[in-house]
Amino acid sequence: MNHHDDDRLDFLPWLFEAEATEEQRAAQRERQRLLTAAGTAEIGERCYVSARAAVHPDRLRLGEGSYVAAHAYLTGTLATGADCTFNPFTTVRGTVTLGEAVRIGAHTSLLGFNHSTAPERRIHQQATTSRGITIGDDVWIGSQVVILDGVTIGDHCVIGAGAVVTRDVPDWAMVGGNPARFIRDRRDRDGKRRGAAGGGGREERLTRFADTARAQAPSILERAWDGAAYRDRPGAQPTVRAHCDAIEIADLLLDAAPAQLPAERHVALLRALQDPATGLVPEKGGPLPAPGPDGFVDDGAALYHILSVGYALDLLGSSFEHPVRAVGGLSAARLLERLADQPWDERAWHAGSWVDAVATAAHWNLTLGTEPAGPGALEALFGWLLTRADPRTGMWGGTRPDQGQLQLVNGYYRLTRGSFAQFGVPVPHPERVIDTVLDHARDPRWFGPGRDNACFVLDVAHPLWLAGRQSTHRAEEIRRWAGAQLDRTLELWHPGQGFGFGPTPEGGGPGRAPGLQGTEMWLAIVWLLADLTGQADLLGYRPRGVHRPDPARTGPATWAPRR
Repeated sequence: MNHHDDDRLDFLPWLFEAEATEEQRAAQRERQRLLTAAGTAEIGERCYVSARAAVHPDRLRLGEGSYVAAHAYLTGTLATGADCTFNPFTTVRGTVTLGEAVRIGAHTSLLGFNHSTAPERRIHQQATTSRGITIGDDVWIGSQVVILDGVTIGDHCVIGAGAVVTRDVPDWAMVGGNPARFIRDRRDRDGKRRGAAGGGGREERLTRFADTARAQAPSILERAWDGAAYRDRPGAQPTVRAHCDAIEIADLLLDAAPAQLPAERHVALLRALQDPATGLVPEKGGPLPAPGPDGFVDDGAALYHILSVGYALDLLGSSFEHPVRAVGGLSAARLLERLADQPWDERAWHAGSWVDAVATAAHWNLTLGTEPAGPGALEALFGWLLTRADPRTGMWGGTRPDQGQLQLVNGYYRLTRGSFAQFGVPVPHPERVIDTVLDHARDPRWFGPGRDNACFVLDVAHPLWLAGRQSTHRAEEIRRWAGAQLDRTLELWHPGQGFGFGPTPEGGGPGRAPGLQGTEMWLAIVWLLADLTGQADLLGYRPRGVHRPDPARTGPATWAPRR
């Protein structure tokens, strides 16, 4: 047998069926027999596995007509459909599932696993996790691509050479770059991007918007400063939230603390607001209600300040001075009682906001090195939520005839923001969540030109983003909705004043006048919408505070306090 011929087929394995000698075919049969002898591998008809490939899987299912070229490195659990290719120097590790007709270019890595990063342990001692990579049918992955754990790539996609894919890719999308972003829909033969008004028009508008927002951020913050405190807008009363919104806006657009005070003064003022006995922060000039028998205080402003003040301090490189003892003292049994007592059927938003505050308090307590709550309380919280999510909607709570799904969806955002999203835990029933949210987003009572407010749009955009990290279900529809909403949102900016919150039913909320709350929320919404359309990198910012997309901590391994 000519050694040169072996080289040729190892590196050009698609020629094997047409050109292999009988001796080469016999060698390939023996190679496959050895791989399948242990019972952990299944190899279909007309497959080729180079003897120069390192194939050491825990489980392998190779669909018929597939091949593995020289120097490919395959470990972990790998399953493919028919006609898949692993070209030279491909690396596949962890849990990876391919559909049919997936072409993988040379030197590409599919990394279906990750290391934990807890700071008290060296990296080589960290446990590994695996959410897995899933790739649909008819996908071309170019050379030197990196696909990270947890990513799902839809059907008919093209991944450009050198791309680093960190998030899900919808059906028919062509993506490229680091991090990979949407280029165009493969079906658009004229090269125009679907959902982008005027072809590249939205890209230009997003870039111009981000530049404008940065340039005008100092005047927006100065407009809200009365010389001693921040107000949402001129004429309004100073509030704790306004101070926190100012810090979030400055961090997002200026990468600094608001210029009205030195950073250390911002920290001192916010930390001084905390009540040492409960760990809560009352509204400016107002007392906290008396705690109940279990030490918990039910006060809407104080519970929201767990989020806003905690993250404002975090952005400034600081933290609460005291643990949130109002939550730290909740036993698992009492927590479950309080969960059961929440008004899930009539006021799902209220119930969700309560979970948000409790889970966020647990997060800050862990950050301070104290117990998040009573023994087993955090585990009890997630256990209760996971076992009581409605499989029809993916959510918790009921609907109201006068409001439709408004309470249900808005409560879902608050609940998952503080629990599943903040702790990096996958949400249950992501496909049903997407169905419910998209159905709600079509309700003309709450959405459409002149009717959008920051709360309602955020409470749709974030669940779609969060559930979309786990599933490509209706991904194209999500992208179209996000694009249309983004186009409307960019028109809401008031030069030199920022965003208004928007129309508020029954007079609640800050209303249409531009102010700090509307600006902070819509800036986060713009990022979420732009990320759903694959264009967030054009903004040059990524929320890190209350409305951050990324987990603040990841999974049960981080639930034990540091000692």
